Amino acid sequence: MQRPTTFRRQRGLLLSAVLGVFVFSGIFLMRENARRPTGLVAQSAPQLSSPPAVLTSSDSKGVHAEGTAADARPGAVSDTGPVPPGMVMIPGGEFWMGSDEPMFRDARPWHRVYLDPFWIDQTLVTNQQFVDFVRQTHYVTVAEQTPRPEDFPGAPPENLVAGSVVFSPPDHPVNLNDHLQWWSYVKGANWRHPQGPKSDLKGKAKHPVVHIAYADAEAYCKWQGKRLPTEAEFEFAERGGLDRKPYAWGNEFRPGGRFMANTFEGHFPDKNTGEDGYVTTSPVATFPANGYHLYDMAGNVWEWTSDWYRPDYYQTLADSGTVARNPQGPPDSFDPSEPGVAKKVHRGGSFLCTDQYCSRYKVGGRGKGEPDTGTNHLGFRCVMPVEPGAEHSRKVIARNPGARAGRRD
Repeated sequence: MQRPTTFRRQRGLLLSAVLGVFVFSGIFLMRENARRPTGLVAQSAPQLSSPPAVLTSSDSKGVHAEGTAADARPGAVSDTGPVPPGMVMIPGGEFWMGSDEPMFRDARPWHRVYLDPFWIDQTLVTNQQFVDFVRQTHYVTVAEQTPRPEDFPGAPPENLVAGSVVFSPPDHPVNLNDHLQWWSYVKGANWRHPQGPKSDLKGKAKHPVVHIAYADAEAYCKWQGKRLPTEAEFEFAERGGLDRKPYAWGNEFRPGGRFMANTFEGHFPDKNTGEDGYVTTSPVATFPANGYHLYDMAGNVWEWTSDWYRPDYYQTLADSGTVARNPQGPPDSFDPSEPGVAKKVHRGGSFLCTDQYCSRYKVGGRGKGEPDTGTNHLGFRCVMPVEPGAEHSRKVIARNPGARAGRRD
């Protein structure tokens, strides 16, 4: 099930006005300064601080891949020019978007979508890549900024502290109707300190960066000359050329007993056995790639998309009676559980997803959260358009004929 549940009072204990939204296994700390008119996002410029001294080796050149839709090796050359480092070109075409999973009511109905070709990062943005960004721009993330008194009127000054929401599992089984029993607002938690001020990034250079708000992800993508993917682009890429399969790799969750993604094993939320090798994030590209040679399109961490969230958006597209061409999402946001609070769509699920509470690692599953919200299981990747008229896009499609309408193998 994925019943969105709000809880504004936890951070009220710390900031007097905290808002969190838990969508299946995703809970999102909501900052009151994100309360803008529905459909609007504040576009704030990067803020300055001292460069962080965290990781030293560069990891910003991407990873090697063989047989991708377009060769993602740094310095590789496609039919018309250099391939953007660390990116894969996704062929354009039509596909079925949505899901018929009973619990995914906001992912219905199936509808046809056409997309132009686009480039997408082969992996989630890593801690090392974000370090490189911060060192060059001195950017300060939302979670690192001290809340302003004017945004939280009446809050005691001692409660106005920078921080973020961290998964804090109980040591015993709990009622799954009360998600506050496994989430905590932690002072000093941010991308450099994922579990709180006593944690760091040592040994996690290739783990996905987390505690990233929408503005943070958008700033990084702009710095790279890229942007965040639309929800349709994410799903098309996640499907990897497969047609209406429940998983990014096919029909079975664990084909042949093999773990295909970083998810939750054991008894949620109190006991993660780590049977897949991880109880929190895993290094990118640890688990098998999908048909487009993209990694972590399901599991590990949720990912931001550029679309506003509405549960009725797919129905609107289907009712049009035409194929949706390069849909950009609805013009505004509406969440029945919190009318008036604008939210963006999250995709892909995370290391906390489990069929006991959340199975949003399945293709089509949708999450959501306010733009100024980040947690320790939310990250992102970027996309770029393929220039119109590029001959190599047609040649790539020719090499991947199943991508046109989705193959069923």
